[in-house]
Amino acid sequence: MKITALIENDRIEEREDLCPEFGLSLHVEVNGSKILFDMGASAEFANNAEHLGIDIADVGVAVVSHHHFDHGGGLERFFELNDRALVYLRDGPRVNRFFKAFAVIKRSVGLDLDLLERFERRIEYVDDMRLIAPGVYLLTSIGSTHELPRGNRHLFMESGGDLVADPFDHELIMVVHEGDSMVVFTGCSHSGVLNLIDAATAQFPRVPIKAVFGGFHLIGLSFWISMAASRSDASSCFSICARDRPRSVSDIGK
Repeated sequence: MKITALIENDRIEEREDLCPEFGLSLHVEVNGSKILFDMGASAEFANNAEHLGIDIADVGVAVVSHHHFDHGGGLERFFELNDRALVYLRDGPRVNRFFKAFAVIKRSVGLDLDLLERFERRIEYVDDMRLIAPGVYLLTSIGSTHELPRGNRHLFMESGGDLVADPFDHELIMVVHEGDSMVVFTGCSHSGVLNLIDAATAQFPRVPIKAVFGGFHLIGLSFWISMAASRSDASSCFSICARDRPRSVSDIGK
């Protein structure tokens, strides 16, 4: 498996040609498939891909992990560059979504709803387990045994003319089987990274996890030195991925 980060938050000093941004985009080559997992907040994922020698037109299937702009903001550019691949999203409510904090900050964080309508023939909505490529599964059945990230309290969606807490019933995970183990991909882990790991192990109980890639939302707002998840959940996450056999955790989202 080859995983290339096309977009993440930090600049690489030795690669000034690559632009970082608030968001995530991963190019995954596995089992003969080329997969795009998330598309960042803008067209920058595609610009970085060009610098890295990756042709977006060759992507066979794409996934947007949840309905937030920092993971699906590059959708229009993807459709411009690739005229064949389906884009998979979870079948959650297609409504406006917002970040609110301190009673004075309110900004839109959802996907472009007009874009979803314009390209509806290129989008496949899923509400159950789906095999999208050899050994590559999307899972939508996610429990809530463990505490959710505290940062979720600032995230809302429109419902009946009001804003209500976002339940994140639009989040999915991608699980890739390679050899005798699997890799879990998450965009932001709004449902809690431990709950996402539980979902993968419940679906495939005999397959060990060798890595978890994506954003975990373990850190709170940047100007607070705080945890968006509890410290015990953060410790448990790393313990799970280190138990029984060498495994790695990469928090390359945010």
